[in-house]
Amino acid sequence: MSVRLPVEMQNALDAIRPWPAPQPIPLDEYGARLDRARTLLAVSGQAALLLGPGASLRYFTGLAWTLSERLTALVLPVEGEAFLVCPAFERGTIERMLSLPIAVRCWHEHEDPAALVAAALPPAAVLALDPDLPFRFATQLQRLGKVQLASAAPVIDGCRGIKSAAESALIQQAMSMTLAVHRLVHDVLTPGLTASQIRIFIDLAHRAMGAADGSSFCAVQFGEATCFPHGVPGEQTLGARDLVLVDTGCILLGYHSDITRTYAFGAPDPEHARIWNIEREAQLAAFAAIRPGTCGEDVDAAARTVLQRHGLGPAYALPGLPHRTGHGIGASIHEAPYIVPGDRTVLAPGMCFSIEPMIVLPGQFGIRLEDHVIVTDQGARWFTEPACSIGSPFA
Repeated sequence: MSVRLPVEMQNALDAIRPWPAPQPIPLDEYGARLDRARTLLAVSGQAALLLGPGASLRYFTGLAWTLSERLTALVLPVEGEAFLVCPAFERGTIERMLSLPIAVRCWHEHEDPAALVAAALPPAAVLALDPDLPFRFATQLQRLGKVQLASAAPVIDGCRGIKSAAESALIQQAMSMTLAVHRLVHDVLTPGLTASQIRIFIDLAHRAMGAADGSSFCAVQFGEATCFPHGVPGEQTLGARDLVLVDTGCILLGYHSDITRTYAFGAPDPEHARIWNIEREAQLAAFAAIRPGTCGEDVDAAARTVLQRHGLGPAYALPGLPHRTGHGIGASIHEAPYIVPGDRTVLAPGMCFSIEPMIVLPGQFGIRLEDHVIVTDQGARWFTEPACSIGSPFA
């Protein structure tokens, strides 16, 4: 069943003009990423890296390929040339999609692709395996008894964690577009709108600005539903004095945006405003704690200290913050570093992550303000300016 949009929403969509086309990652940057991965492999004593379809394969090669039961993967030896393993019938498609001069080695349907990978490695070699690959591929490699497996997470995170200027520019444009969509949503809200209508509007607005696939995700929550971090099933209708939470993002050339705004529709409720101000204080305290050399858990602690001072928490106790303060972003919407107790990742210039210390009052409401930062030599820089107030979030 189609959802009809009000004329005000349609007029707002018609007024959108496409943003300038984003600049792609330079080809020589992919080569530098592969070299960095080789260095990290050598330091860890691993012979090669195996990357399956997904964010990491696209990060290292530019190839956007869908994961399936048929193994398509990049093999990156410490010594020797990288090559792609793929089904023979997909070779023509993959070769036309590749931007880099990477050799392709094929396997037919009756053959074992794991054997093709193992044959390229020295006996008893340690293979760093992409943690996002399904377990069945690990068991296929283990069954051969020719390689030892290790997690490739330290290598992948060691490369993807520090964003280049080209990467941060893509993230910046995606974030700016999504913030512009948030502003449009705020301006077209009227009583009686459904969450479905708003989600459709957000998707179409992202598309009109230049995000080819529209919204990569979208959560729209009203009233009590805001106390559930990822919402509740079923339709919702906007009431005259509801609290509104919108969390959405898009993808530009493989790089993500992710912004949340919570605000009052109509005159703010005093208790909503009180908790909103605490949320903003916690978000700004986390931002102030960021500097090279500190750890993810230090930033999380700064936010939780503010909440405890206001009688919220401690730790994950509710009312309070039920989850981590933030997550890394880039080629994946959630990636290292994680801003959470126990994460001792040392922050370094170029790391990008969210600050979103949501406050939940069970059975009543929740407030989440989410913006992202990039770590700099001096501390941190916002990709998007934090919200101003519960009544005027974009002033």
